[in-house]
Amino acid sequence: MAVSTAAEPRPGDAAPAATPRRPTRAGRRHRAEGVAGYVFLSPWLIGLMAITAFPMLFSLYLSFTNYDVLSSWDAIEWIGLENYRRMFGEDPAYWHAVTVTLTYALIAVPLKLAAALGVALLLNRERRGVGLFRSLFYLPSLLGGSVALALVWRAMFGGDGAFNSFLGLFGIQGEAWVNDPQWALETLMVLAVWQFGAPMVIFLAGLKQVPTELYEAASVDGAGRFRQFWNVTLPMLSPVIFFNLVLETINGFQGFTSAYVISNGTGGPVYSTLLYTLHIYDQGFGEFRMGYASALSWVFLLAIAVITVIFFSTGRFWVHYSDGDD
Repeated sequence: MAVSTAAEPRPGDAAPAATPRRPTRAGRRHRAEGVAGYVFLSPWLIGLMAITAFPMLFSLYLSFTNYDVLSSWDAIEWIGLENYRRMFGEDPAYWHAVTVTLTYALIAVPLKLAAALGVALLLNRERRGVGLFRSLFYLPSLLGGSVALALVWRAMFGGDGAFNSFLGLFGIQGEAWVNDPQWALETLMVLAVWQFGAPMVIFLAGLKQVPTELYEAASVDGAGRFRQFWNVTLPMLSPVIFFNLVLETINGFQGFTSAYVISNGTGGPVYSTLLYTLHIYDQGFGEFRMGYASALSWVFLLAIAVITVIFFSTGRFWVHYSDGDD
């Protein structure tokens, strides 16, 4: 009978140390890929922290101070909620800016989406030269909120502008639309609606995804074009409509360049084009009340966030997906 020569472990003896496992080639490669991924993401992460996150947090701090840009850092005083109290109780221009911005967004955004959907329906049919028309309709959106476009718009709707020259062909006497408090904001709305190219392209992509079998079945059942549009096109496009609605609403509230250029930075005439963003700019860089402007910005951010949450909360009641999920 063979006798084992290995020493038997006794009670109380320390357990033998485990032999360290060397990383496999696959593990080393996986770790190297992870490091490489963070290296490639580092420019974006650094930009996010330096350009977005840190300025936002710093502006939140400034909203509780009396920072005025011109004074030294030692002169900054913590004033608590004074800026917010002044905003809601002592600044008459604040509520006027809120009213103008809500009016602008509530009228311009639906009209812009309606124009985009209407043109998308016309351009959805395959005809000769339809690609050229799609490009031409999208062209104004490429210009975006450029200063040059706003200058052209101001000249077009001025007293001697092209719009009045067009009205003169029909014997209609025009006026300086951008200088009239009753029409200045409407000219900004027309400019916003005219730039419907981006949502139009998204609507076109959504229309391409609607199965033709649904229209054929509706036609067999005797549905006309309007019933097909109401019962087939709109439900199938509801996710795209929801996406465009959220995006364009946020863009509508953030309108600035056209109002600034057309009003020469004053929000005039008679504050008729004083959008909220223009009021923030005026307080921060015109009156040098950067602390107060920061408070305005944070209230604005929270308001847009609340509106977005409302959209997402109510979207499940009218947004329908092709797989049947709400």
